[in-house]
Amino acid sequence: MRWLLSFLLLGLLSVVHAVSSSGNKLLVVLEELADKAKYSKYLADLESRGFKTTIESPKAEKIALFELGERAYDHLLLLPAKSKGLGPNLTPKLLLDFINAGGNILLTLDSTHPTPSALVSLLLELDIHLPTDRNALVVDHFNFDTLSAAEKHDVVLVPRPDALRPDVKNFFKGDGKGGEVIAFPRGVGQTLGNTSPLLTPILRAPRTAYSYNPKDDVDGVEDPFAVGTQLSLITTMQARNSARFTVIGAAEMLEDAWFDAKVKRSVGMGGVGSDAKQVKTSNQAFVKEVTGWTFNEIGVLKVGKIEHYLNEVGVKSNVTNPKIYRVKNDVTYNIELSEWSWDHWEAFTPPTGDVVQLEFSMLSPFHRLPLKVASTTKTSTTYTTSFKLPDQHGIFNFKVNYKRPFFSNVEEKNTVTVRHFAHDEWPRSWVISGAWPWIAGIGVTVTGWVAFVALWLWSKPVPLKLTTSGRKIQ
Repeated sequence: MRWLLSFLLLGLLSVVHAVSSSGNKLLVVLEELADKAKYSKYLADLESRGFKTTIESPKAEKIALFELGERAYDHLLLLPAKSKGLGPNLTPKLLLDFINAGGNILLTLDSTHPTPSALVSLLLELDIHLPTDRNALVVDHFNFDTLSAAEKHDVVLVPRPDALRPDVKNFFKGDGKGGEVIAFPRGVGQTLGNTSPLLTPILRAPRTAYSYNPKDDVDGVEDPFAVGTQLSLITTMQARNSARFTVIGAAEMLEDAWFDAKVKRSVGMGGVGSDAKQVKTSNQAFVKEVTGWTFNEIGVLKVGKIEHYLNEVGVKSNVTNPKIYRVKNDVTYNIELSEWSWDHWEAFTPPTGDVVQLEFSMLSPFHRLPLKVASTTKTSTTYTTSFKLPDQHGIFNFKVNYKRPFFSNVEEKNTVTVRHFAHDEWPRSWVISGAWPWIAGIGVTVTGWVAFVALWLWSKPVPLKLTTSGRKIQ
């Protein structure tokens, strides 16, 4: 009995310390262990948040994403590799299989070392395109750090994303107007294809930025890979199984040097020549939020209790989730939603202007109704709606299909049968006003027939009288 209690206590502690809703096993792929010191603050922050990190070289023989057909890790962090390949254990197919199995991947790029061909192939599979010139980086002659990139202009300064994307629900906090700046040092820009609706850029390049190879001995670029907001600096993708994939174009953003660095805005960022003030970068907080989203620490939705029931004259039925309804029944549908926020579940509230909808559909929706808040607790929000079933019998579905950027997908479907009226459930004819003329006609016919029969029976023939001669007379 004691060993059982110890086992349960150990499991409880592991759940309490795990900040990710999908697990805390993290594999960090780093080619040279000497580079670990560059990311000491970032890795220490991950461990303090409950992640169990395992650091391996991409060429290590014991590295494996799967064990006995199951994921060996919950998350994968790929730091820049100096070699051209990642070895047989990190092929594009294995990385895609890892995503399909529900694993999350955070990929970082570096302009000083060419991106391995395996990662280029992986990104092409996801419709993310890198410059054909492997040494190309993003430069901006108007929005750059005048302290560290006064000549090369390859440290691009960008405001915090919510200043550019106000619809993001406080995941990436701060605004450029308040002085919060992201430093994007010597990074690789990406372009996104039009075939995948799952891709969402978090950080875009300023309008004056472009992709440029500093090794080219030319004063300008005639045909750049991409310019302005065509360049995505940080790109996210959430698969249909809610697995998450993030590409950070500048691995230096994760280094200790840029967590505490001070930058000086150029004229394009609102500075005034040499009088511009030095400000501290927000890289540390921003990278934490990007990592937290990728590793399922924020933006994860959970469906709790779902119920639907017959609602007659405003009184809740004692039978919940029945399998059969009747046409034109009044029904009520409830769904409970929670959101994981770093280390706890809290009540879910959609972003401003957004609603959760219910579809009551057969092959196509017969009803598409907004769900309203019925009740709220510290850990969940219950949404509800009431409506009348259509005058159509068949197999229907209560369906909630909520898919939004930066939120895990919610797709719940409950199948029910809607039958027609039974013979004893139809209203009687005298209740239907349209039947009154026919009922009156039947009444008149019956009354007339009875009157005719009565008259016939009452008016019997007059008896005949006989004369003395025996003749009949009237």
